[in-house]
Amino acid sequence: MEDCIFCKIANKDIDSELIYEDDEIIAFNDIHPQAKHHVLIVPKKHIPKISDLNENEQDEILVGKMFLIARDIAKERELDGYKLQFNVGESAGQIIFHIHLHLISNG
Repeated sequence: MEDCIFCKIANKDIDSELIYEDDEIIAFNDIHPQAKHHVLIVPKKHIPKISDLNENEQDEILVGKMFLIARDIAKERELDGYKLQFNVGESAGQIIFHIHLHLISNG
């Protein structure tokens, strides 16, 4: 998706300090953090909303991997407690239409 900021970050068209990257997923600090720790875990595959996920093994594995990466980042940062959040749709606060998991903590 050529206008998607997360696709541009994943494709290295926009510089970002990645805190995690593999073939499928990137993670970086939110530029408008809502807490002391606010990390976005983003698949490189463009999927606009959670409701656009396909019911197939690939998407199931991808979303599961996003949670495991969030767990690992929280462990690395020694977070005592944290919140994981997907916003789905404009009325739920989704601003960028490329799925992303928020890892949020003040710990």
